[in-house]
Amino acid sequence: MINSTSSTLSYFVLGAYLHVGTLRYLFFMLTAVLYMFIIISNTSLIVVICMNRSLHEPMYVFLCSLFVNELYGSTGLFPLLLVQILSDVHTVSPPLCFLQIFCLYTYANVEFCNLAVMSYDRYLAICCPLQYNTRMTSNKAVIFIIVLWLYSSVKFLVTLLLNIRLTLCGNVLNNLYCHNFLVVKLACSDTTVNNIYGLFGAVLTVLVPLLPILFSYMKILKVCFSGSKRTRQKAVSTVTPHLVSLLNFSSACLFETLQSRFDMNTFPSELRIVLSLYFLMIQPLLNPLMFGLQMSTVRNAWKLVICGKTSL
Repeated sequence: MINSTSSTLSYFVLGAYLHVGTLRYLFFMLTAVLYMFIIISNTSLIVVICMNRSLHEPMYVFLCSLFVNELYGSTGLFPLLLVQILSDVHTVSPPLCFLQIFCLYTYANVEFCNLAVMSYDRYLAICCPLQYNTRMTSNKAVIFIIVLWLYSSVKFLVTLLLNIRLTLCGNVLNNLYCHNFLVVKLACSDTTVNNIYGLFGAVLTVLVPLLPILFSYMKILKVCFSGSKRTRQKAVSTVTPHLVSLLNFSSACLFETLQSRFDMNTFPSELRIVLSLYFLMIQPLLNPLMFGLQMSTVRNAWKLVICGKTSL
C-alpha cells in the first residue's frame, strides 16, 4: 500500500490474478480464442445488417447498436486481460485504469438501455402493429441510439471526474480489471459525493431501462394471453432472444455486484473470478448466437452475404 493522490499514483495493482505457472499460456490461448470469436461473430452480424437493405428497419438498427456495444465492452476488457495473463507483475497505469472503468461502465449502461428500447420496439410491433411504421421509424431508432450512448457516456464521465479528484491511500485492487467501487474504497479523502452520486447512478442505471422493459412486457404478455395461438407463437418467437439476453445480463450484473461489494472470501477464488468476468464475457458471446441463429431473417441474410448475394 502507498500514500498518494490518484493524480500522482504511479500504478494500480490488480490483486486477483492467481499464480498458475505454465497454465497461463493455456488461459491466454483460451481467452484469445474467446475474444476472436466475439469480434468475428459480432462484426459479421453488423456487416450483414449494414449490407442487406431488407434489414434496414428499427429492430435491426437496435441490434446493430447492441453488437457494436459488445465489441466496445470486449475491447475495454480483453486486450488488458490478455497482457495481464502473461505478465508476472499485474500493474496498470492510472490513466489506463480510469479509461477501462469508463469503458466497462458505459458498456453496461448502454447494454441495459439498448435492451430497454428494443423491448419498447417489440411492444409497438406486437401490440400496435398498424401504427408501428409511423411510431417507430429508422430515423427515430437512430435518435434513440444516439441519446442512450450520450446519456451513458455523460453519466459515467461525471463518475470518472469524481474519482480522479480523490486522494488514495492504497493502490491494490482485488480484481482482474479496474473497478470503480474498488477505487473509491482506496480513498482516504471524503467520498460522500462519490457515494451519493454512485447510489443515484445505480438507481438510474436500473430504473431508466427497467420502467420501459416492465411496461413493454406487461403489454406483450397481455396480448399473448388474449390473442390467438398464432399471435402467441409469433410474440414468443420474437421476444425470446431479447428476454434471454436481458435475464442473462441482469443476473450477471447482479453476480458481479454481489462479489465486489460483499465479503466473499469464504468462496473459492476461482468462483469469484468467474463471477467478476461473467457479464463481460458471456453476454458478447450470447447475443450473436441468440439473435443471429434464432432470428430467421438475420440467419437468412447472413447466408446471402456469405454466398455473395447481397442486397445493396
